[in-house]
Amino acid sequence: MTEPAIDAMVAEISRWGSIESPTRDAAGVNRMMDLVATSAADAPIAVERLPGKEGLGDSLVLRAGPQRDDGAILVMSHLDTVHPVGTAARDLPVRVEGNRLYGPGVYDMKGGACLAFEAFKAAARAGGLKRPVVYLMTPDEEIGSPTTRRPIEDFARRAAFALVTEPARDGGKVVTGRKGVGRFEAHVEGRPAHSGSRHEDGRSAIREAAHQILAVEGLTDYAKGVTTTVGLISGGTAANVIPQHCRFEIDLRVVTAADGEDYAARILGLKARDPDVRFTIQGGMNRPPYERSEATGALFEHARREAAGFGVDLEEVRRTGGGSDGNFTAALGVPTLDGLGIDGDGAHTLHEYGLISSIAPRMRLMRRLLDTL
Repeated sequence: MTEPAIDAMVAEISRWGSIESPTRDAAGVNRMMDLVATSAADAPIAVERLPGKEGLGDSLVLRAGPQRDDGAILVMSHLDTVHPVGTAARDLPVRVEGNRLYGPGVYDMKGGACLAFEAFKAAARAGGLKRPVVYLMTPDEEIGSPTTRRPIEDFARRAAFALVTEPARDGGKVVTGRKGVGRFEAHVEGRPAHSGSRHEDGRSAIREAAHQILAVEGLTDYAKGVTTTVGLISGGTAANVIPQHCRFEIDLRVVTAADGEDYAARILGLKARDPDVRFTIQGGMNRPPYERSEATGALFEHARREAAGFGVDLEEVRRTGGGSDGNFTAALGVPTLDGLGIDGDGAHTLHEYGLISSIAPRMRLMRRLLDTL
């Protein structure tokens, strides 16, 4: 890839990064979908737009290659980010500093989505695809893919391989395994009372929640790769009132499906310590574990050989803690290669950046996978 082409890619990824698209902003997400749909018009790609659900943005299904329903390569990208509107103007402007391209969502995952999309268009134009390619772009991955899990799984059941353009890890490694993710919401209802004159009449929801939070956090087992985290909590009405309500949210990460069932049952089975308070909890596993299968290992070895052909020593991360839509495809037995996006750092932070030097090799790798699988 020549330097002018790299300049063009940096400009295009910058354009994608400048369109702010936090998950809950359907209009912003749909501006990204508009951009992709328009950009696909100059290539032999069939474009299908799926209307958004539950107030979220639309999805795009892009198809190229042989016209059949099975044995496809399923490519997956999400166009939503975690960054609120205004981040690009205030805290994380889109800009180039040396080898770094900064911007909201540039690393996770607009850089990877953009470079993979360009490789996909080039492969479609060349006309040599041996398999159908279905490229699914979704609006809600950052909140667990609540509206797109079903179409992802429907496409996966007809796919031979899945390629996910989440960002690279640890200097350019691809991902061949991820932990499963569970999410739970807990609510404690106590009894309010004046904290000075009627303290003994009250039943503190926050006190009960504190006991429950310690119980949840105590389930963490690093040896098994299980972590439990209470990341959000709210409660109380005033400093001089025994708190009637407290709510908190739990994040569970597991390595195996069996541990997912076990620990989800433990969390859902928690009971109130104080019989005078009401404790309820709901939730469950929302992403199954992505376990590295032999077929995924073989897919990685194929990618490693293809990368070696243009001078890249491709390495893998066999397990990472963050979930992705690759969890859904891998759990269905589809050989899944993840982390095929741009290299960089700072996902979900105000110093998020992609490495410009990684764009060309990642595009080459995606093109080789589309052409050779």
